[in-house]
Amino acid sequence: MKTFVVIGLGRFGSTLAKSLFEMGHEVLVIDNNENAVQNFSRYVTHVVAANANDINTLKELGVRNYDCVILTTASNIEESVLITLALKELGVKMLICKARDEQHKKILEKIGADRVIIPENEMGIKMAAKLGSKNLLEFIDISDGYGISEIKAPAEWVGHALSDLDIRRKYNVNIITIKNKCKDLSAVVDPDYVIEACDVLVIMGKNESIKAISEL
Repeated sequence: MKTFVVIGLGRFGSTLAKSLFEMGHEVLVIDNNENAVQNFSRYVTHVVAANANDINTLKELGVRNYDCVILTTASNIEESVLITLALKELGVKMLICKARDEQHKKILEKIGADRVIIPENEMGIKMAAKLGSKNLLEFIDISDGYGISEIKAPAEWVGHALSDLDIRRKYNVNIITIKNKCKDLSAVVDPDYVIEACDVLVIMGKNESIKAISEL
C-alpha cells in the first residue's frame, strides 16, 4: 500500500482519488469546497476542507510524509504555481502536477514538479496507440519516450520459448509478466516459458520498440 495526497476535487482529481483508494492505497484529499469534501468523504481515507495555498496548513496535514502528492487544480495558473512552490518547500517525496497546456507545463517543470501531465494530451496519445496497433491492448506512458503496455502475443511467437525468441536483445524491452486469458492466470517470466495463443505480454521499454512488437 502506498500513501497519496490528491489536491483538488474536480473531475480528474475525484476520479483519480477514488481509483487509488479502490486499489487499496491510503488517500488524503484536500479541497477548499466544504460541500464537495463532505459529499466525497466515503470514497477515500481522509478528506479535508482547506486552502492548499497555505503552507502552514499543508505542514499541519503532514503532506510531506506521504509517498506522492498530486496537484490536480490547473484552471488558475497562479494558484497552481503557488501550491507547487509550497509543496516543494515542504520537501514532498514525489510531486505530480496537472497542467492545462504546454506553457503551464513548462512553468511547473521549471519550479520543481517531478512530473507534469496534461490529461487530455495523454489520453489522446494512449487512444492513438491503441487504435493504431492491432495487438496493443493497453498503453501507459511512464516518461518521455518510455511506456508499459499489454500486448497480445504475436502469432509468430506462439509455440516458442522466451529464451529462443530473445525478445530483450532483439527489441530492447523487458517482459514484466505474462497473463493467460484462457486460464485466467499470470505466469512467472521464465526463459523456458513457451508462449501460448491466449497470452498477453506486459512489457516495458521504448515506445518505438513497443510499437514494433505490437505490429508483428
